Amino acid sequence: MESPTKGVIGGMPARSGRPRATSRADLERLGFELFARQGFDATTVDDIAGAAGIGRRTFFRYFSSKNDLVWGDFEQQLTGFRDLLSATDPSTPVMDALCHAVVEFNRYDDASVPWHRQRMELILTVPTLQADATLRYAEWRAIVSEYVAARKGLSPSDMVPRLFGYALLAAAISAYEHWLAQDGADLGELLATAIRRLERGLGEA
Repeated sequence: MESPTKGVIGGMPARSGRPRATSRADLERLGFELFARQGFDATTVDDIAGAAGIGRRTFFRYFSSKNDLVWGDFEQQLTGFRDLLSATDPSTPVMDALCHAVVEFNRYDDASVPWHRQRMELILTVPTLQADATLRYAEWRAIVSEYVAARKGLSPSDMVPRLFGYALLAAAISAYEHWLAQDGADLGELLATAIRRLERGLGEA
């Protein structure tokens, strides 16, 4: 996510003469600035739409809900995650392939890191976002399980592919929680370290 849009004050509408924000990226920036100022639960769709200089109907053309705004283009990112795994050399050990894909899936340029931190802090700590998180995590786990199943000649519904999905997700969340608590920590290194700790139990045996 790019740097925040300037000139938004609390939940007030955009100032006269300000161009209307009519892209997903603009609405995300405004939403996150309002969440930082007012709190997620206290910020309404009307607040975000007002700050953007648009109506509720226009907001819902881009996002199905305020919760959806927090997740951004997660569906597109999941497609990229699946593509990363699909492009892996079949001779690459499963855990190496998964570690590489998870680290790359969570790679952000320096300018985007502060906004990604805010996004993940909301996702991991706001109770009203937990139902959404459960559904999104299930999609992420399914990609891992499908990949492991294909590599091991199993069904994605078998226990071992499911175990990989749950274990990798737990490792990623643990790394993220540590990253949020430690300023200056390298997210990629934390993710790789957490996943490598799993290898002893989820290796190529």
